Amino acid sequence: MKITDIPYCITDWQQVEPVVHPGEAGTATWRERHFGDVRVRVIDYSPGYRADHWCVKGHFIYCLEGELETELKDGRRAILRQGMSCQIADGEEAHRSCAPRGARLFVVD
Repeated sequence: MKITDIPYCITDWQQVEPVVHPGEAGTATWRERHFGDVRVRVIDYSPGYRADHWCVKGHFIYCLEGELETELKDGRRAILRQGMSCQIADGEEAHRSCAPRGARLFVVD
């Protein structure tokens, strides 16, 4: 990731309009900003959320609250708890998320 041509700014995430994305189960509510080619999001997963697709986009993910379970297409699973982060590159391992008890994430991709 190369971050260029972005002047200093502050984001008040409570002022960013939420957009609800339904999953296979539950919902993901995104508050999203774009800075050039960089997308930054705060995502709230409802309890019981499960993604309806496999993702191959790269991400930097920081868990603000709750727990995020990530399933890799090869069957591996990982749990991201509050205060933990994970990173994955574009086009690497297909993955999908679920949040049995809900989660809030800060994501850069």
